[in-house]
Amino acid sequence: MRIDADAHVVENDATWRDMPADRPLGFRPPSSDRRFWFIDGKVRGLGARVLNPEQMAAFSSATGRDVRVPEDSRDFEDVAARIAHMDALGIDVQVLSPTIFLEQVADRPEVEVPLCRAYNRWVASLAEAGKGRLRWAVVPPLLAMDEALAELRWARERGACAVFLRPIEGRRLLQDPYFAPLYRMAGDLDLPIVIHVGNACPENKDFVSQYHPGSAFWKFRLPLIGAFHALVMAEVPEAFPRVRWGFLEAGASWLPVVMHDVRRRLAMSGRRVDADFLRSRRMYVACDVADDLEYLARQVGEDNFIIGTDYGHADTSSNVEALAELRGRTELPWVDKILSANPRRLFGI
Repeated sequence: MRIDADAHVVENDATWRDMPADRPLGFRPPSSDRRFWFIDGKVRGLGARVLNPEQMAAFSSATGRDVRVPEDSRDFEDVAARIAHMDALGIDVQVLSPTIFLEQVADRPEVEVPLCRAYNRWVASLAEAGKGRLRWAVVPPLLAMDEALAELRWARERGACAVFLRPIEGRRLLQDPYFAPLYRMAGDLDLPIVIHVGNACPENKDFVSQYHPGSAFWKFRLPLIGAFHALVMAEVPEAFPRVRWGFLEAGASWLPVVMHDVRRRLAMSGRRVDADFLRSRRMYVACDVADDLEYLARQVGEDNFIIGTDYGHADTSSNVEALAELRGRTELPWVDKILSANPRRLFGI
């Protein structure tokens, strides 16, 4: 079983069909290839690039990474089309992550709660139609913790295999005690926490944009690396021993640098980094086919890497052929661990 650990849904009008009122209004600015949403008086959500076939082909040619997906598959107008493309790519299961929720979507719980509910019900219906081929991460409305816990219970009963978080959640980092009830319930429900590249702190994003407009690296990737470091240093995995943790879409080349820093800091308090540091803390990192996987395996072992395609997006992480390319790495005798055993363990598949 080959598992794409990070595939996306690109939300559309059907996503919000279960909202009784005040549904998001989608729009594309003139001369833009990005789709945004108007929510509660503000432009919200990551602007997903919506490319036509010619644009996808040009992007793929320019970057050397294939991002071409059928439009009805990307927008989930046709679940069968998505499954057929997965078959063509040699993918048995995709774990679905959102697009709009990579950024903050609401300032108020009374707005965020119905948005998350509608999204979760929509993606659950897609997964049900996928008959086991499509799994999904529940998006909790974190501005209202009681509602977030209720969504976890609802989602677990309907086949969710993970809880989706961003590296920065509003004005809180993920080691904040505020999240303890969420982590506790995730452990009780056997739902891993998957932390996806993103940023739900508008102040942080706006500050970076003043000096480096358009820098996804500063705004989205670095926060994920920081979240890994912060969770380790705060000993959150030890505090919640039933929780598994995934870190998606930043590659894995950063791991040796971060682990070097962790070793030095832990040593100052008499603690040490053991050889199976990631495995003992149940922490999994999505690698990139361009990573030096032999070197990374020597540094941290090969039992905690997974891989995703970023299916549906067109950015620096996207490569729908990622799993096929990894299968071709014949010099890596443990490649099937990344494709199957490791993600099955993370997601409980």
